[in-house]
Amino acid sequence: MAIDLTAVTLAELRYIVALSEHRHFGRAARACNVTQPTLSAQLQKLERTLGIALFERSSKSVQPTAQGERVIEQARLVLDATDKIRDIAESGHLPLAGPLRLGVIPTLGPYLLPHFVPALRAEYAKLELVLREVKTSELLDDLAQHRLDCGLLATPIPIPGIVSEELFEEPFHVLAPKEGALARKKQLAEEDLAGERVLLLDEGHCLRDQALSLCRAAHAHESQQDFRATSLETLRHMVAAGMGVTLLPALALRRDEGALVALPFEKPSPGRRVTLAWRKTHPRAADFRELAQFIRLNLPPSVRAIAGKPRVRG
Repeated sequence: MAIDLTAVTLAELRYIVALSEHRHFGRAARACNVTQPTLSAQLQKLERTLGIALFERSSKSVQPTAQGERVIEQARLVLDATDKIRDIAESGHLPLAGPLRLGVIPTLGPYLLPHFVPALRAEYAKLELVLREVKTSELLDDLAQHRLDCGLLATPIPIPGIVSEELFEEPFHVLAPKEGALARKKQLAEEDLAGERVLLLDEGHCLRDQALSLCRAAHAHESQQDFRATSLETLRHMVAAGMGVTLLPALALRRDEGALVALPFEKPSPGRRVTLAWRKTHPRAADFRELAQFIRLNLPPSVRAIAGKPRVRG
């Protein structure tokens, strides 16, 4: 027998769940805010549609049948799913609500996220933030393939169809041993790096490319050591071990670098621009612009906020 499930309504599923919980037509009807005859009639309709008895009635009790128990279990799942659909839809009418998948590059995540994520969660209680730390190329691919909603990374954005809104400028500093020659200077010119062995991150980090560009301009050279770092913290330890100097973005600096010193550049100092990026076709552009502004308002003084002007590539 073919069963037409399009005839089954959510109200009918709510009625059988309520009747299973209360085991009494009157109490179940009151719980559903309907009359007892209405609930009884809808139950009979559902049983006719399914072709099975869902409840065993007597003058003293109402008990689900064995098949009824299984149908009621699935009814609960259907009602839970519809509640989630409703919550998702309702969250779409609130700013920064519902699930949001945010990617962030490794040279930025550990140093930027603590400045705004706690405040973001407190301000937007309905936001379900999912964070993923990935290198730039993977982040851009995840954006293009709809695995991420938006991402925090450094400009430029090399792929079409991406909207980017610049958030702040972050200057670079040179991290060097306190006993080294560079440490005698209060500020550095780019040419002061000439002849220095500069330790860089491994392939795939955009900060590596930015640092290489600076090294070439200053006639410095990349360390030819067999070991390359996969994180800024590893670079810090390599400098402490006397293997060379490195470039660190301002957010990664510590108040106390111990045996090391962080040296600023003369202005205009080299650095990077950090941006929030998302797909041009994403329907939550207003949310992303609100997120961008929230980040700007929660930045530390070591970086300079940039007024928001979305740019589209391609």
